Amino acid sequence: MTELTLRPIKRLIENAGAKRVSKDAAAELAEIIERKTKEIAELAQKFAKHSGRVTVSKDDVKMAAKAVLKQ
Repeated sequence: MTELTLRPIKRLIENAGAKRVSKDAAAELAEIIERKTKEIAELAQKFAKHSGRVTVSKDDVKMAAKAVLKQ
């Protein structure tokens, strides 16, 4: 079950050009977004820890996103 609400996800898909979006499509995209976001967050935390910090920085998130989304 996703933590993201479906209406904003449907709106994102509509903003990308879709005229109509099924609930299942929005739910699937929400699950994918959450899964990738978790991967990014975990890697960003590892980058911060490796640098001797407990606070995750914007740069940690940017580096993690680049690494995860490049896969």
